[in-house]
Amino acid sequence: MSDLDKALADIVAIRSQLVRGTAFSGYGSAAFAATAGLALATATAQSLLLDDPDGRPLTYFGAWIVTAVIALMLIGAEMRARARRHTGGLRDAMIHDAVEQFLPAGATGALLAMVLARVSPENLWLLPGLWQVLVSLGIFAGIRVMPRGVALVGAWYLVAGLAVLVVSGEGRHLSPWAMGVPFAVGQALMALVIRAASEANDAQD
Repeated sequence: MSDLDKALADIVAIRSQLVRGTAFSGYGSAAFAATAGLALATATAQSLLLDDPDGRPLTYFGAWIVTAVIALMLIGAEMRARARRHTGGLRDAMIHDAVEQFLPAGATGALLAMVLARVSPENLWLLPGLWQVLVSLGIFAGIRVMPRGVALVGAWYLVAGLAVLVVSGEGRHLSPWAMGVPFAVGQALMALVIRAASEANDAQD
């Protein structure tokens, strides 16, 4: 390896270390608050319009998948806008690092849904609780680059997911509120944590 190649490799390594050791300031409270409302709206619509979630699991989970996609788009749009203002030249690298933390949990959730639907559709009632547990793992995976207090959000999703598994296990039924309430509370809590961290940073500046 030439001296130039070694120097370039060192620069890349230093940049990567800098990104991974810096708290990501691209998260915004507005998008997370909006997704909390979106979760409640979806749960309310399903409770009014979907008489038998167990008999129509595709409709039940399809609505939540669409809700998740819209939520990710809202969070992503605000993330890019805020990162452009706060992280300068490290914007793309920091966004990539932040997204990378959640990819394993997201991919696992999608694969679990496909496997259960294919080999054990009678156990699809497990998915809401399992998804919440996976969200908690994704949050804990990215805790080092997220605002202080986010561990509380991860803990909420973990406890909520386990509680949903216990409660749903009694009747083994799908419920709109088993998704809506935990995600609405979790996203609202995340919005509060991010807002508090942003206000603390502004006070220090």
